Amino acid sequence: MLAYTYIKKGEFRLEEKQKPHILSSRDAVVRVTLASICTSDLHIKRGAVPRAVPGITVGHEMVGVVEEVGSAVHNVSIGDRVCVNVETFCGECWFCRRGYVNNCTDKDGGWALGCRIDGGQAEYVRVPFADTGLTKIPDGVSDERALFTGDILATGYWAVKIAEAEQGDSILVIGAGPVGLCAAACARLKNPSKIIICEKSAARRAFAKRYIPEAEVVSPEDMPELIKNLPRGGADCVLECGGTVQSFQAAWKYARPNAVVVIAALYEEAMLLPLPDMYGKNLTFKTGGVDGCDCAEILRLISEDKIDLSPLITHTFPLSEADAAYSLFESGKDGVLKIALRP
Repeated sequence: MLAYTYIKKGEFRLEEKQKPHILSSRDAVVRVTLASICTSDLHIKRGAVPRAVPGITVGHEMVGVVEEVGSAVHNVSIGDRVCVNVETFCGECWFCRRGYVNNCTDKDGGWALGCRIDGGQAEYVRVPFADTGLTKIPDGVSDERALFTGDILATGYWAVKIAEAEQGDSILVIGAGPVGLCAAACARLKNPSKIIICEKSAARRAFAKRYIPEAEVVSPEDMPELIKNLPRGGADCVLECGGTVQSFQAAWKYARPNAVVVIAALYEEAMLLPLPDMYGKNLTFKTGGVDGCDCAEILRLISEDKIDLSPLITHTFPLSEADAAYSLFESGKDGVLKIALRP
């Protein structure tokens, strides 16, 4: 089969590999029908994810059809259309029992797919712990609408949840990239008094205004004046999805005292927490990766037309043209947000 492979720092390559097979009674093999490129894949390529293993097939956003199941798999069957969770988790360890599945203690637990074991930018993928890592796609939900459920949409949903957002809150989302847009879409479910999206790119601001018209979409230069007019001196919840030094600093500056700041972004360098400047704000910081426990609920919301992230797919390429797809994604040109790969 074709598989897009991490060769070494700075190099991915399309290779021929053997089709995966069942290794454990809890495994499933999924025929991938649609996958996506994630910014986390670029972090691997740049060498910013030390745990990533050269030689693995990359990709952790995918949907497909179950081809094989192990003898201990009960929640999915051959022929089921499924979305694949970014995390594989045993469901039994101390962390899993408490919903902290990103920290599953199994050797294949947490973010393994496309990082430590072969992922889904391929024709087939083996999914450990299939009963927890696969979720059936409801009838009537297309691959495109389901595609982001297991990763960036799960991240946006999780970020809003751990921010403890309540009805009537003001929610600030920093960054209108794919994760930020997913977070803003999920923030709408809380019936906030205001959603603010801060984004430096004019093209992404324009997209955010079209996609979430009820949000106030602003540039970083507009933020100081906007914050002055918020009650309580800042946003009630801040979701940092930008992943830069500037967005990290903005996150704590624009939070009201005693707010929750969720760091959903993945950084490529250390961030400075200026505690003397923050003293007295009494902020609570919560950091990722995502605990992707809510895929069934997210798919229910999608099936009820309460969330639809398919407009984020701005380009689609065949898997055979993965090099060109990555080049476009890395360049940020042509209004690219998310690229779907079709095996």
